[in-house]
Amino acid sequence: MSTRCQVTGAAPSFGKSVSHSHRRTSRRFDPNLQKKRYYVRSLGRTVTLTVSVKGVKTIDKLGIEAVVARIRARGEKV
Repeated sequence: MSTRCQVTGAAPSFGKSVSHSHRRTSRRFDPNLQKKRYYVRSLGRTVTLTVSVKGVKTIDKLGIEAVVARIRARGEKV
């Protein structure tokens, strides 16, 4: 599973964990990614997208047709 949202482009960010003694170690902040299946009427089939929870909300707001058109305009395969 890729670590990038296909809708919002969210990717892991990096930072430091700080312990009680204030010792710093590197860590990784992963986005909350889910695999979701959507039926796209214009394509006549279902597509599986790797989306963050914010991406799911974007799809709910704009509609799957508009989001798929935006992804295809970027040249990404759906």
